[in-house]
Amino acid sequence: MSAWAAMKSSSSQSPGLRDSAWRWWSEAAAGQGAVAASRRFLAAAWEFLRDSTPRRRRQRYGDADYDWQHRVNTTSAALGWRDRLLGVFHSPYQPTEPVLFAEMLAALRTLTSIDFRDFVFVDLGSGKGRALLMASEHPFHRIIGVEILPTLHHIAQENLAKYRSPTQACANLETICADAIEFPLPPEPLLLYLFNPFPEAGLRRVASRLERSLCESPRQVFVLYHNPLLEHVLRESGGLKRIGGTHQYTIYASG
Repeated sequence: MSAWAAMKSSSSQSPGLRDSAWRWWSEAAAGQGAVAASRRFLAAAWEFLRDSTPRRRRQRYGDADYDWQHRVNTTSAALGWRDRLLGVFHSPYQPTEPVLFAEMLAALRTLTSIDFRDFVFVDLGSGKGRALLMASEHPFHRIIGVEILPTLHHIAQENLAKYRSPTQACANLETICADAIEFPLPPEPLLLYLFNPFPEAGLRRVASRLERSLCESPRQVFVLYHNPLLEHVLRESGGLKRIGGTHQYTIYASG
């Protein structure tokens, strides 16, 4: 059985809160020291409590136009406290704005000669699947989402089944419940989409896995990094070069 098949057939059990918190703190402590990691932990816990107030919870319904138009559920609302707390230690769920997604793909087309028909679109940390649905409006060869939280993964599956659009150009979509950091990258040409889904240690592991994948299967790969707070990790990667972007996103290409 291939590594990808094994991952797809593995249990979709939700990651534990204790293990997730310990891993988050350990990785932060390894890079910044125990004191700094503890301060970040307390700051994250305080922000989680602030985000749990009724006013903040109502704000998470503010991005509902896309859902209303397509009869899907992709906003950051209606998540239970456990999944939101897990998001603190993995990546807080936030859907991509449709206008910005269109802008990012348009910028990629302007900067390169990409033919989407030759590429597999992979969203690492795909949440409820909105980016997968928006990507399906373009003729990608395949579209794959990888999400670690089973609750979000199951909602994404429902969204993929419900989605109807007269302009949909790719119907070959799937979402996988797995740790996106460990996801075996397909050997075809790739467009990797990252909405800042990992802490620094996780992004470094993904960049390292991508470098090995490019050595094993040389091919064209583009990385579309939305909210690039850890862009220095990609800049340090030997297999990628920055070809464009704004303060909201950056675009990298395999060398």
